[in-house]
Amino acid sequence: MLESKIHSSACIHKNASIHDSVEIGPFCIIGPKVKLSAGVKLHGHVVIEGETTLGKGTEVFPFSALGGRPQSLQYKNQPTKLIIGENNSIHEHVTMHRGTEEGGGVTYVGDNGLFMVGSHVAHDCKVGNNTIMANNATLGGHVSLGDFVYIGGLSAVHPCVRIGSQAILGGLSAVEGDVIPYGSVMGERARLSGLNIIGMKRRGLRREEIHELRGAYRMLFANEGTMSERLEDVKQHFKGYDLIDEILNFMMKQSKRPFCLPKGIVSHEN
Repeated sequence: MLESKIHSSACIHKNASIHDSVEIGPFCIIGPKVKLSAGVKLHGHVVIEGETTLGKGTEVFPFSALGGRPQSLQYKNQPTKLIIGENNSIHEHVTMHRGTEEGGGVTYVGDNGLFMVGSHVAHDCKVGNNTIMANNATLGGHVSLGDFVYIGGLSAVHPCVRIGSQAILGGLSAVEGDVIPYGSVMGERARLSGLNIIGMKRRGLRREEIHELRGAYRMLFANEGTMSERLEDVKQHFKGYDLIDEILNFMMKQSKRPFCLPKGIVSHEN
């Protein structure tokens, strides 16, 4: 380890695994089961504890706390983990907790994420790649995020909710139900408000693909029939469309939460 890259005031347990290229700023605290991969950079006053791994190139800004005890009354000091992927940017005052035995034991964060000031990833969450969580966005325990999800500032996601890939949650949203892939939700008690068209265009989806998704969306959330009937109609009408299959597969999986639906739409089954 190159001592010139580690500030003299940092407190690092002798059993921690620190790659030679890691930079550690003043007053950081690193626990005995922490693993910091190549190119990790910690600014001052970062605390990392528990069995926590940071992937290559991840940067952590001051006063973040990673791998702490989960906020769960069921947790009884079992050995659990926090695994953070590569090239994440974790800004000031971000908190990410390790998992619980009941939730599988691992909180997982993918690659290339941007976690803005004060955002929180709770125990047993599974966060996909290229996630953006704006200031003070909060995930409850056991939340699952697909890839390329954007969560607006001061939003809160209820425990056990699933958020599909490429979905966007507007700022100040309280999300109590599952959000379909490519969906857009907003509101104090968040409702599905359409599709994340801007996000899809930025990702380079073709006009034809977006048009197909719009057609499927209108059919899924029409006022006629039950949700099961509408799902079957979309399945039959849009055979062979991968993006629509992604939505259908998401909606047909078993979940602990109802769907986040447009205002005025009732699923009848939920």
